[in-house]
Amino acid sequence: MTDSVSAVGGAANATGLYTSAPTRTPKQTLDSDAMMQLLVTQLQNQDPSSPMDTNAMISQTTQLSTMQQLIDMGNNSNASLALQMRDHAANLVGKTITYDDGNGGTKTGLVTGVKYSGTGNPTVSLGDTSIELASVLGVATTAS
Repeated sequence: MTDSVSAVGGAANATGLYTSAPTRTPKQTLDSDAMMQLLVTQLQNQDPSSPMDTNAMISQTTQLSTMQQLIDMGNNSNASLALQMRDHAANLVGKTITYDDGNGGTKTGLVTGVKYSGTGNPTVSLGDTSIELASVLGVATTAS
């Protein structure tokens, strides 16, 4: 009998429940999943003789819905910004731009193309040189 007790909670079992590393990384932000989990836990652990106030329940569900809508709005805003940046970069093709060369000076060149990366900002090509769209300081129409 003492062997089974030491195997469960004693030092004899070095790979037991309390000595292993955690299997998940705790979240540092409160997202909709965490809020829903808190709400469900609160409902599971409420006192049956004193149930949760209906107004508080509605308030919490409204907060959850509002938070999800704000997250969706932020995602849509980021997608819109990415599309605008792509559009602006494409409109630079065939135009002469002035750009920051990264060494404190400026250079000028004709935009010959645009490259889009999956997650980053578009880059404009000036022959063999590629520069970030944010480095563009000025734009001039090239005479035909």
